[in-house]
Amino acid sequence: MERNELYPVFLKVSNLHILIVGGGNVALEKLTFLLKSSPTAQVEMVSPMFREETIALANKFDIKMNVANYDVSYLKGKNIAIATTDNVPVNEQVYHDCREQQILVNVADNPPFCDFYMGGIVTKGNVKVAISTNGKSPTTAKRLRQFFEDVIPENIDDLVKNLNEFRKTIKGDFEEKVETLNEFTKGLVNKKEE
Repeated sequence: MERNELYPVFLKVSNLHILIVGGGNVALEKLTFLLKSSPTAQVEMVSPMFREETIALANKFDIKMNVANYDVSYLKGKNIAIATTDNVPVNEQVYHDCREQQILVNVADNPPFCDFYMGGIVTKGNVKVAISTNGKSPTTAKRLRQFFEDVIPENIDDLVKNLNEFRKTIKGDFEEKVETLNEFTKGLVNKKEE
């Protein structure tokens, strides 16, 4: 069986600078999901044209939009780039420019030209679950996201907040605190198994 060897991380994109190259449907999709997850993301876009929906969304979130062709200069000061054009040479140029500057890059629908994938995300308050199919099936990630949205209860955030308060009251070193919390939360899993 093939194994997904990606290392999952949750980025504070409000502290990072992101460039989206493109202004079509895929750019809108990437921008929408990025802002849905992180409304304070620092995003800039460049494209010779933008869809009306993209312009409206960008204006709502104060996203800088450059009506121009991609040029390497747009990568200055960026930490992450996402290439979404339907022009394969442009997307590949973004990839190569990013690799030279050690900028993380995702070329939409081209897994070999990606340092990371943008998977399915489920958010319920402070709880966030990310789903990856190793870039092989965005549709499967979408279906799993829908499943987890249904099965994770809306009040899961109450549990997180209560456990955080309980954690503050536990005495002992790190190992003792972990053991206490593990014992305390074991019932959450055991009830499902009965």
